[in-house]
Amino acid sequence: MGVKQALRAIHAFPRAEEHLLQKTKSGAFVSVVGLLIMVTLFLHELSYYLNIYTVHQMAVDLRRGENLPIHINMTFPSLPCDVLSVDAIDMSGKHEVDLDTNIWKLRLNSDGHITGTEYLSDLVEKEHEAHKHDVHKEHHEDSDKIHLQGIDEESENMIKKVKKALASGEGCRVYGVLDVQRVAGNFHISIHGLNIFVAQMIFEKPTHVNVSHIIHDLSFGPKYPGIHNPLDRTSRILQGASGAFKYYIKVVPTEYRYISKEVLPTNQFSVTEYFSPIHEFERTWPAVYFLYDLSPITVTIREERRSFLHFITRLCAVLGGTFALTGMLDGWMFKLLEAVTKKNSRTIVR
Repeated sequence: MGVKQALRAIHAFPRAEEHLLQKTKSGAFVSVVGLLIMVTLFLHELSYYLNIYTVHQMAVDLRRGENLPIHINMTFPSLPCDVLSVDAIDMSGKHEVDLDTNIWKLRLNSDGHITGTEYLSDLVEKEHEAHKHDVHKEHHEDSDKIHLQGIDEESENMIKKVKKALASGEGCRVYGVLDVQRVAGNFHISIHGLNIFVAQMIFEKPTHVNVSHIIHDLSFGPKYPGIHNPLDRTSRILQGASGAFKYYIKVVPTEYRYISKEVLPTNQFSVTEYFSPIHEFERTWPAVYFLYDLSPITVTIREERRSFLHFITRLCAVLGGTFALTGMLDGWMFKLLEAVTKKNSRTIVR
């Protein structure tokens, strides 16, 4: 036997079974069902191949000398914009009041609707130096000033304006970006920028300061697909009480690498919350503190897509398996119908 004859004698595939060479009543039904299954599985595999998944990796954070952007969007429904101050302190000892980055205030009426906007100015910053001194010394010096010289006209006008705003239920929405150094620190929103005696003339005592707030958005950098910021849509409303809210935040440096190779540097964070109530005759004024620290570990999230060969392999497996299964099903139905037909034929002959 020559080579050509030997090759012709090889059959890689078995010959078709007898039921596959005949038209049967069940063949059309099985073919339609098999075709529907194949189309469904093909679409599923195509979607699985086109779907992008993410891979997470961790490494030591090697970034240095970068700033940390903090995006804030908060509402204080019980405090007017004129008394709110945004301050930041970090581990290097840097203390900033009303940061120079873009921070905006929106005046809100009692229904929460916007009535006006203004840029966070140095309205209260000029009084801030007094906070660097001892509280008792400040109390003594400022008391003499008030009794001897009285409050200046600008402060009087502000006090009248704030009292009128409080009486009408005016609130404030603060939003923007704080650009701070990439070290541990805190920022807080409060009335601390006011002169202590101006604050006393407006609120009488700390327990009358309502720092109820709603955090619409708080993030440490731009957002990427699938990110979850735990403080978003957080609402803390006080009823008949006052105190300081403290959010302890652990910032995790993150890099998001898109399928297009574009890299987005940002941060994730986790948070724990603590509320410290203020009682009568305490000298501490309420505030909302955000105390943050940075993790030494950075997380890299990388988008990936499954290989085309992987897609072809799975496609051949599901389509081939469906074809084989429908062939077996057609064979069983053919033999069943054949057996029933022969039985009925014998009964008729008898």
